[in-house]
Amino acid sequence: MRKKVLFIMNNLSCGGAEKALISLLETMDYSVYDVDLFLFKHEGLFLSKIPEQVHLLEEPPEYKYYDMSIKKAVLDCLKIGRLDIALSRAIAGYMFKSKKNRVRCEQRVWKYISKSLKNIDKKYDIAVGYLENNPIYFCIDKVNANKKIGFIHNDYDKLGMDPLLDQKYFEKLDHLVTVSEECGNILKNRFPIYQHKVEVMHNIVSPATINKLSFEQVNMKDKVIKLVSVGRLNYQKGFELAIETCKELVQNGYPVKWYIIGEGEERGKLEKMIDDNNLQGIVILLGIKENPYPYIKEADIYVQPSRFEGKSIAIDEAKILQKPIVVTNFNTAKDQIKHNENGIIVDMNSRSIFEGITMLIDDEELRNLLKNNLSNEELGTESEINKLYTIFEKKGQMM
Repeated sequence: MRKKVLFIMNNLSCGGAEKALISLLETMDYSVYDVDLFLFKHEGLFLSKIPEQVHLLEEPPEYKYYDMSIKKAVLDCLKIGRLDIALSRAIAGYMFKSKKNRVRCEQRVWKYISKSLKNIDKKYDIAVGYLENNPIYFCIDKVNANKKIGFIHNDYDKLGMDPLLDQKYFEKLDHLVTVSEECGNILKNRFPIYQHKVEVMHNIVSPATINKLSFEQVNMKDKVIKLVSVGRLNYQKGFELAIETCKELVQNGYPVKWYIIGEGEERGKLEKMIDDNNLQGIVILLGIKENPYPYIKEADIYVQPSRFEGKSIAIDEAKILQKPIVVTNFNTAKDQIKHNENGIIVDMNSRSIFEGITMLIDDEELRNLLKNNLSNEELGTESEINKLYTIFEKKGQMM
């Protein structure tokens, strides 16, 4: 008899965790597991990529009130006689307006959102909150399952969350899974009482799939040095450093174009920086691309200017496509890049990024060395799914 498994996620927008979930679902053995997927919102680039064997549960209708203006939400709730949701939405709105730390606010607002959402009736063998914050909280509060697992896809200490609030949820998890050894060490240090629950499972990437998709034609034929970066347009990804670096490259006579794939709340800020520095047509915000691999394949150099990462799927993809890579020295960078062997690690400032890029531009021998070393690496991680199966089958770990 197949085991019943539930995965919980916010949505399937174009992000690393969302992409990792789709890769995981594409790899699972559906002769052994009967899989349901719960999304707070049925939206995102990867929605169409859900494997046909996965049963997508209905979107919770109450959640929409937390994704619209307070005034409209309260009025709509009053019209249908849901004073309870109207009150919770008003409190949540007040908290977001009055608190400066948005991440911790999201944690605290959960208890009000939770009051509005129904429990899932079905009983599961295993439930997986596949992202920090709401997916894990929902897994604990709203799901009946024999085993509960939470995923952390980032350097926990850089997320800005309140560990005391998370601790009471982590206490109820059987396993706390993260995506790199360094992220695992960070969790163990932050939550020593739960270090026995921490497991590491690397994100699943398929070289065969990535190489196949990379042959799609894209318009990047300009005779310039092509730089490519992938990530959400937010503080974590450090794209303002990319713009500052690009300005320096242009000032020093390097004929470059820098293509940034992704979308996010900092688009306006980045567009203003591009305009202020006269980099229109040189730094190009491409937005979300369903298939980013042809752009990475066309790159002369892949650059990841992040402030922090868990384990960057985009870096793994650039490695698979054998690109010379420059990354900033975030905490987990050394989990993926060995300096001067399969990439370049630089300090987290525009001058150091400039020096790393120009070193690769000017040194063909170094570029070829990095590419050759990458060609000899075993980069497929499809077998990581076996770690998840092992976690599924383990007995819950008690204190």
